[in-house]
Amino acid sequence: MDEAAPAPGGESQADGPSGTRQLPVGEAPDPAPRWSGSAPVPPPPPRRRAWGESAEPTPAPPPPEPPEHRVPVDPWAGVDTGGWELPSGELPPLPPLPPTQPYPAPAPTRPYSGPPAPVSPPPQPAPPPRHPLPGHPLPPAPNAPAQQHTARPPAPPPAAAPPAPRPLPPPPAPPKQRRSKRRDTPPPAAPPPGWRAPKGYVPVPVRKRRRWPWVLLLALACCCGCPAYYGLPIWSQYPAHAALPAQVKDLSLRQDGASTQTARQLETEVRKAHLLAEDTFAGVYTNPDGKQVTVFGGTGFRLDPESAADDEITRLAQQYQLGSAETVDTGVRGRHQRCAVGRADGDAVVVCTSVDHGSIATAIFTRLSLQDSAGLLDELRGTIVSPDRN
Repeated sequence: MDEAAPAPGGESQADGPSGTRQLPVGEAPDPAPRWSGSAPVPPPPPRRRAWGESAEPTPAPPPPEPPEHRVPVDPWAGVDTGGWELPSGELPPLPPLPPTQPYPAPAPTRPYSGPPAPVSPPPQPAPPPRHPLPGHPLPPAPNAPAQQHTARPPAPPPAAAPPAPRPLPPPPAPPKQRRSKRRDTPPPAAPPPGWRAPKGYVPVPVRKRRRWPWVLLLALACCCGCPAYYGLPIWSQYPAHAALPAQVKDLSLRQDGASTQTARQLETEVRKAHLLAEDTFAGVYTNPDGKQVTVFGGTGFRLDPESAADDEITRLAQQYQLGSAETVDTGVRGRHQRCAVGRADGDAVVVCTSVDHGSIATAIFTRLSLQDSAGLLDELRGTIVSPDRN
């Protein structure tokens, strides 16, 4: 009877459902392991010694002493504090305050028992004045006696009311002042009140510096000076005409058949070399000493005379076997001259050419040096070529 009877399903009463075991009373279940989800952290590696650090371990500093174990310090130790205690017997006693007086009670008020105050009627507007028509007197007032109406003379006709003044037109708006782009110069600071100049001081007025005349002069110089500088040589050298004189110093112009044929051949060559030439000239000059000068050239406008002089020497270099050309200073702006030494028919010759904006002149000299040939060409040019001012 003490043992438990088996259950209908074959299970005993001591065992739980599905074969579970009942714990005895007072026994706690085993704790289940708890999963944290993190891997174990390995210990940190030993710290590597830095450069220059001592191999011996540095002793740790001593821990600070707790404040409760420290000896208390009196901040006023050794300070004379006897002067701070002021004796109270030396001060005079304060007088007693006067008693506070109460406010007087207000007098009792009695109700008003007199007659009511009269109410004045509101003021009536005054009637407008009546003006009678011309020739009709005013009617008598309703309360006026008849005698006064008969004795009153007729009122004169009223004067015409003056016309109402016309409203004045609004004043014109002041013109808008244009603000200058540059900043206005502030006025000079005034001297302080009571300031006096030292003895012997003479005030000098400061003149305002104006820059617009210099800008205007610079603009005029750029607009008029540059064209005048480059245009004056052209105006003085072009147009020009050429004519061969019969005598130039000791040189005489030859008129024989051979000289005339040579001059015509040179003019033809000049015309072919300078297609824009307006006129051509050529001639042969000799002197009693046997010196011969052959001169040829033409007139016409040339924008770059320096380049034309170099081209002329290059054209004659192969024909007269010329050497290196030398530049000769003419002293005239816009005129360029080149000279070179060569050979013609087995004799030494000097070929010089002079070019400006209006003409070109080339000469072949025999039995003369380069400097003498350059000077003689200037004299021949001044005699043959002359500017046309008409």
